[in-house]
Amino acid sequence: MGLEGAFYGSVSQFFDQPLPDRPYCLVLDVRLPGQSGLDLQDALARMGAEAPIIFITGHADVPMTVRAMKAGAVEFLAKPFRDQELLDAVQQALELSRENLRRRDAEATLRTRLQGLTPREREVLGFVTTGRLNKQIASDMGVSEITVKVHRGQVMRKMGARSLAELVRMADQLQVGQTHGAI
Repeated sequence: MGLEGAFYGSVSQFFDQPLPDRPYCLVLDVRLPGQSGLDLQDALARMGAEAPIIFITGHADVPMTVRAMKAGAVEFLAKPFRDQELLDAVQQALELSRENLRRRDAEATLRTRLQGLTPREREVLGFVTTGRLNKQIASDMGVSEITVKVHRGQVMRKMGARSLAELVRMADQLQVGQTHGAI
């Protein structure tokens, strides 16, 4: 299938290596030496790692399966399973990983653009994303409406937004909001 694999004897061996910066997934047995696969899943979640996980086990029970799936497992396969089931799950997990990387890269690009805004432009962005009109923003900031329009145009250009709706979506994605006139 052209897939590359890496094998680890324990959870600690896995954590001795950096997480891949390319699409990947984990195929974990629930029972691992030392910590369980479920413990590894919990540790990755605490780290903020978006690692798509496929669990395999010969000792499944309903609570274990529910716990794994609620925590974001892509699949939970009970042994014995067909090879095709595992391959399908791996393909699904790799696509999820690709999506996660695309989203992370897009967010990093937006964060870089946000950092390129001046403090005044950030302030205008905060007001704009709360639905304030240029006239209201000008009054709140103590500047002319023309000045607000210039800053707003700069924000749109620097953020790469083609519309106000797109700018608001970007701000939401970055969790940027208006807080007492400053961002």
